[in-house]
Amino acid sequence: MIDNDMLTGKSTAHLAVLCGNHRLQPEAVQAFGALQQAAAGAGFNLQPASTFRDFARQQAIWNGKFCGERPVMDAESHPMDVCALDDAARCHAILRWSALPGASRHHWGTDLDIYDPDLLPEGQKLQLEPWEYLEGGYFFGLHRWLSANMARFGFYRPFDTDAQGVAYEPWHLSYRPLARQLEKQLTPGALLQAWQGEEIAGSDWLARHLPELFSRYITVK
Repeated sequence: MIDNDMLTGKSTAHLAVLCGNHRLQPEAVQAFGALQQAAAGAGFNLQPASTFRDFARQQAIWNGKFCGERPVMDAESHPMDVCALDDAARCHAILRWSALPGASRHHWGTDLDIYDPDLLPEGQKLQLEPWEYLEGGYFFGLHRWLSANMARFGFYRPFDTDAQGVAYEPWHLSYRPLARQLEKQLTPGALLQAWQGEEIAGSDWLARHLPELFSRYITVK
């Protein structure tokens, strides 16, 4: 059973090493290893770009974006001046691409961002932007192969469409057997508990609107 600290990225007790600094839950490690082997057989070097991310890291990302110290992108992946926005508009803009501290699926050990380093042109840095995975992008072949095969290994894309909530993220895979259970555990109350004693930029506005924000950005349809 995943407790609230594990659910919100404040504990690593539920994790096992995938490779290097990358960690997932043990069952997800095994499933992704099997997916990697199948991908290798199809000619792809499927690798994690990001796996578990703890609360403090997500907090730093959120606070940095809210304060204008980190870039925030619009729907077309162009930088925005969030400091010109009120709290409501600022939070909505950030939530298109970044989760609230404690509400990231990367806390769970079930979700990861993927790519193929062998397909990345020399000198090109990974951006994790949709164009890289769509037709004409570096990873389109991998994306298409995953679409046809990942479900056999328990994986799906939670952000596979853009319904004016979280933006389309073709690189983000989730291990369904575990993630579906944790989606039900994460509630506004659980998130507020994780925020106690923490500095969360915009928290006054966020706390008043959490049910709406859960429906739009956190609860996967």
